[in-house]
Amino acid sequence: MTSADVVLPDGYGQTLNMLKGHVRDARIQAQRTVNTELIQLYWSIGREILIRQDQQGWGTRVISRLAGDLQKEFPDMKGFSPRNLQYMTTFAREWGAGSIAPQPVAQLPWGHIRTIIDKSLSPESQAWYAAAAVEYGWSRNVLLNMIMNKSMERTGAAPSNFTRSLTSPDSELAQQVAKDPYAFEFLGLSGEVAERDLEAALTERIVDTLRELGPGFAFVGRQVHFDVGGDDFYIDLLFFHVEQLRYFVIELKTGKFQPEYAGKLNFYVALVDDQLKLPAHRETVGILICGSKNEHTVRYALGRADSPMAVSTYTYESLPAAEKDALPGAEELSAAFDQVEPPIDPTQ
Repeated sequence: MTSADVVLPDGYGQTLNMLKGHVRDARIQAQRTVNTELIQLYWSIGREILIRQDQQGWGTRVISRLAGDLQKEFPDMKGFSPRNLQYMTTFAREWGAGSIAPQPVAQLPWGHIRTIIDKSLSPESQAWYAAAAVEYGWSRNVLLNMIMNKSMERTGAAPSNFTRSLTSPDSELAQQVAKDPYAFEFLGLSGEVAERDLEAALTERIVDTLRELGPGFAFVGRQVHFDVGGDDFYIDLLFFHVEQLRYFVIELKTGKFQPEYAGKLNFYVALVDDQLKLPAHRETVGILICGSKNEHTVRYALGRADSPMAVSTYTYESLPAAEKDALPGAEELSAAFDQVEPPIDPTQ
């Protein structure tokens, strides 16, 4: 009798699936542990080189010789090229406070760290992008796109009435997701576009739109219909934030902000709160994304609005041609969206 002929007991399939899950989890944890150990090794090598440079004046030739000797001693390891040792030195210099172990960057693959180093960011920006990449599982391509589009500078920048209309910490959470401007370069548009064309393009490229909005957003619908005593109203775009447990109403205007836009958005937020919001949900938030705005006009318009709202702008052709060419392609970004990249070859 072969193993295939054995009569299986009840619950065998469930037990097998559970054990498969344990094995997969253990393998992922082992990969993460190995990656963290590798990053700590690279940091310590870079630290030693920095000390020798300061105390003994080690130069490029000595580092090249060191790379060759390490490669000779450890031929199975591919991370000891002269260029990689230079990256290790820069890594140790820019993340040199105390130990690297407790910092988020220690949990990133080496390719991510090299990407951050290459962009010559401020220490604050380096820490922000490293922490975000760890928290949201950004692939290297998504990380590059976030840096190129200046996500840190735009996050939480939109003028709003959140501090008045929402209690803490809800006001801080809502502000964190309100960017200014939103970068819609992935749409491939140029020149003047109609609001419906912009709306259609965003929904057709919903994966990229969700990535630009930020982690936690789920798409509910476009031109969401509401009947108010026989009058028809349609919300441009409706999203739900699964972490904050609230709806986000997004209205699009291709022209300059006008005060009456705030009144219409306030009305739509009230509709969603009345007809869709459940008791377990937090207050609905409205975001108006327009072509341009006068900050003073926005402040006045939001000053008396009852609903939590923010006003932002958008761009879709503001990046220089050279930087656009350097960005990953749309298909590559779509494939990378919301996926955790496994540890990579340290030579890459």
